[in-house]
Amino acid sequence: MKKFIFFLMMLIFIGLTSQDIFAQKTLAGVKEEIAKTDYSEVRIKEIPMAMQCWTFRNLTFYETLKKVNKLGIKYLEAFPGQKLSEDSDKKFGPGLNDEDMTTIKKKLKEYGITLRAFGVTNFENNEEAAKETFEFVKKMGIKVLVLEPKYDDYSIINKMVKKYNIKVAIHNHPKPSKYWNPETVLKNVKGLDSRIGICGDTGHWLRSGINPLEALRICKGRIINMHLKDLDQFGVKKATDVPFGSGKANIHDILAELTLQNYRGSMSVEHERDDEQPDPSSSIAKGLTYIKSITYYQGYEELIHWGGNSYNKHGWNHYGPGYFELDKQSGIITSSGGMGLFWYSAKKYSNFTVDLEYKCDVPHTNSGVFIRVPNFVISNDYIHHSFEIQIDDEADPVHRTGAVYDANPALKNAAKPTGEWNHYRITFKGDNIKAELNGTLVNDWNAKPAGKIKDFSSNGFIGLQNHDSKSKISFRNIFIKELK
Repeated sequence: MKKFIFFLMMLIFIGLTSQDIFAQKTLAGVKEEIAKTDYSEVRIKEIPMAMQCWTFRNLTFYETLKKVNKLGIKYLEAFPGQKLSEDSDKKFGPGLNDEDMTTIKKKLKEYGITLRAFGVTNFENNEEAAKETFEFVKKMGIKVLVLEPKYDDYSIINKMVKKYNIKVAIHNHPKPSKYWNPETVLKNVKGLDSRIGICGDTGHWLRSGINPLEALRICKGRIINMHLKDLDQFGVKKATDVPFGSGKANIHDILAELTLQNYRGSMSVEHERDDEQPDPSSSIAKGLTYIKSITYYQGYEELIHWGGNSYNKHGWNHYGPGYFELDKQSGIITSSGGMGLFWYSAKKYSNFTVDLEYKCDVPHTNSGVFIRVPNFVISNDYIHHSFEIQIDDEADPVHRTGAVYDANPALKNAAKPTGEWNHYRITFKGDNIKAELNGTLVNDWNAKPAGKIKDFSSNGFIGLQNHDSKSKISFRNIFIKELK
């Protein structure tokens, strides 16, 4: 019996030790991953900017709406206790009556602002208290509830999330607060509904001596909401807020990391500097200008749409044999069979830049990007009335990667080796076609009927070709931007 107990204790000890080692390796692995990640190569996606109303905490809620509207921000994160107006003692949060909530919704609509999140707030660990908050959030149409619970048992929160379909994000104040270390949040949400995760506050991570990039990588898959700050010092609790891009946060790499993670939430601007109260709009505007300057896909529309929990092919049609299969989590589409055309039928485009990545299965992979397809595709006739920017690394010059197929050869060979992702940027403005491949200009041609092309339209659809079963091709990050 003693031997059995000793053996059991050894197993428990080994198990606990291996868990500790695993945790250390995970943290070390994240640090190593971050060090190896070249964020300068990441094309940053446009993340919707929200305003955390605490930024204007010395103003009323309705005064805040005016400031947010002037800054051009379309989303809002309200905080509990902010006065609604100067002529009322009513404050934002549970307890407002239906008339108050109706008035707030009218004001939001007037300014074109969507109320997306509410917090940081708390409630007692019982269903009655939780229900009051969730009912309020539901009535206001809020999608994310930001909490900082004093307790570790989230079973009631988990129950409310399932009942109301409201996401919950656990916020981190700086050390020595309960959640200063993101691993604490991950421990508490483990095994719970995936709609429960973290509200990462970059400023408070900095104050706690945590690299926001490492925190974000650790929390991958559980990031529900973000509070974006930039500070003038690292590891100093009294560090001061500064405009985005001018402090220690490394805003560029934070947005690049969120892009790599395919983060689909919003980014709440929170500027807490006391000496800029009651209106820090000037510093915020500088920071927003910086964010726009580093956002590669600023003003672009993503054509493989994100539907809330997964990608979908809404708006796309397929003509001909074969098809494109979609990975709903990564957004990657891969051809099968052919020859056919996968085309975006939701809208015609005149002057535009289409920006995408592709990867070939074999060197002789044959595909292409069709631009200005004039009509709904019901036959192969479209090939005579639109242009194809070719993909085929082994064809003759006028049919090789970078060529306007059968019309104008590529200027250079800029394709990466088979199996690597290539980046195409194709601009059609007026009659001019420019194609850039992996940052190299490979075609600059004033379009005209040539080769198989009999004529072309001033506007049309975008299409991707699947050619045959022996040359699969994959596409991802398919974006388009209309040009004036």
